[in-house]
Amino acid sequence: MDSFLSATTTAALQRLLTLQADADGSPLERLRAIRSLQTALEQDPATLVAVRDAVLAKTSWNEIAAATGLKAPAAKWRWGGSDEEISARLAAGRKRSVRPSSVPTDLPGLSVAEAAAARGVSAQAIYLQVRRGTLVSRTVTLPDGRSYKRVFPAGAPDAGPDTVAASAAPGSSRSAAPEPAAGS
Repeated sequence: MDSFLSATTTAALQRLLTLQADADGSPLERLRAIRSLQTALEQDPATLVAVRDAVLAKTSWNEIAAATGLKAPAAKWRWGGSDEEISARLAAGRKRSVRPSSVPTDLPGLSVAEAAAARGVSAQAIYLQVRRGTLVSRTVTLPDGRSYKRVFPAGAPDAGPDTVAASAAPGSSRSAAPEPAAGS
């Protein structure tokens, strides 16, 4: 019987078996051979052929997923449909993976989550500090319309004169003026 593996995968497997027999082989060479075989197996059309044969044999996606170590939706996404549909899904996934984060990294101040982490408190505590005037917040709107809430210590130079304190609850119109201290 001919091998169901591609020539590339067969060569990677043979290389690993040769290193298996060589007790004096370099550990790095073994690691490279293992990774080479993993890569070859991931790209080998034998997996797709086996999945399609299983589907033709009326095997459920749950059974196929269990055999491949995936969840059924992931297995169906990876191997379901025609070659063109699979290629289109993979190409779309590659486009998403190279797209930069949509959150800009050069915004002034801190996000509410960053301020909470820096102070060791919850996000709700940050909003309370804004209400009390110990922190100032403003919404930064980018030219493309995205908006981000940014937090500054009261009197911080980045806060700027146009900074408006955020309210703790939507619709509230409290100002950022400091509340008088108790007993004053």
